[in-house]
Amino acid sequence: MLYRHGLNLVVAGFLAGLPALAHAEASQDDDRAAGNPSGSANASPQQVPDYQWTRVTLEAPFAARDGAGALVFKGRMWLLGGWNPGDKPHFPRICNNEVWSSADGAAWTLVKPNTFLDSAFDPAGDWEGRHTAGYAVFKDRMWIVGGDVNQGHYHNDVWNSADGKTWVRVNRGQDVPWGPRALHYTVVFQDKIWVMGGQTIPQFAKQDEIFYRDIWNSGDGIHWQRVVPEEPYWLARGMIGGSAVFHDRMWILGGGTYDTPTTPTRRFYNDVWSSADGVRWTKHLDAAPWPPRQYHDVAVFDDRMWVLEGYHRNGGNRNDVWHSDDGVHWHELPGTPWAPRHAASVFVHDGALWMVAGNNMRPDVWKLERHPSAK
Repeated sequence: MLYRHGLNLVVAGFLAGLPALAHAEASQDDDRAAGNPSGSANASPQQVPDYQWTRVTLEAPFAARDGAGALVFKGRMWLLGGWNPGDKPHFPRICNNEVWSSADGAAWTLVKPNTFLDSAFDPAGDWEGRHTAGYAVFKDRMWIVGGDVNQGHYHNDVWNSADGKTWVRVNRGQDVPWGPRALHYTVVFQDKIWVMGGQTIPQFAKQDEIFYRDIWNSGDGIHWQRVVPEEPYWLARGMIGGSAVFHDRMWILGGGTYDTPTTPTRRFYNDVWSSADGVRWTKHLDAAPWPPRQYHDVAVFDDRMWVLEGYHRNGGNRNDVWHSDDGVHWHELPGTPWAPRHAASVFVHDGALWMVAGNNMRPDVWKLERHPSAK
């Protein structure tokens, strides 16, 4: 990823239903000023669970990275690839394609070493190093769907693995029909893999500028069907990590667009949408109480949706954490102990929500559980 700070382009990490309620960012500040430290401007009346973070380690054995895939498979957490151009020994080509796994977040095993080393690499035999791709667990395998533009081209491939060590390109000789794109949002829903949104980034991989707001799904990663949504639905966007499938619906929580030469101003969103079929979408909030963001992560844990960290329009990484049991009433979890970041790797595993690495560029591991008194 590249981020624009002022005029300088610098490397910093590379990509109806309930009523609509508007909550400006100012409402969050007003709540805090009024003595509501949780910032839950539209908190639901029911009791909100209490949670606590535990530091597992600040120095996991894998190198620091952002945008690494995060999957839970066969009782373990799996960390796939990632980005760190400042660490040439571990990321000789900006991204790598190594795979790590852990059952407890403290002990990590290198399942697949990085093979993405130089121009001799054969992309037919293994997936090119990448980050912020589509990641899924589907049909008893881990999947990588598309990728980024760090190699000067778009990844139009789909790979899967039953063990994290051996990967097979499932669409060999048949590029995905929804390419070229990066920064797309990927979920598993109704026994299909869904790809939504994303964009082209012409300054890194030559292509006409496109900001997507289309939807595709597939039952096998080879044959893709386009789903045509009815208006109104969400504006073009991507840059959402993780996935949120909650109460038999797919959810879009914020997101944004990356700057391009002809559209240099990024967009940042904090609206909330959901759909039971990909065709009809409900807008639950015009603006959630959490500030607009991109490169954040979303998850479903403890029968709640979560929005964690990200990158904000004011030019900084974030470390705020929000949760909701309905998509409308959001509660901020105060006292986040880990450093601000974006493009982290977030897992739901072993009764906890895990925060791993990201653009803080430290190999740290944290887990969130219900407070013992709240269990």
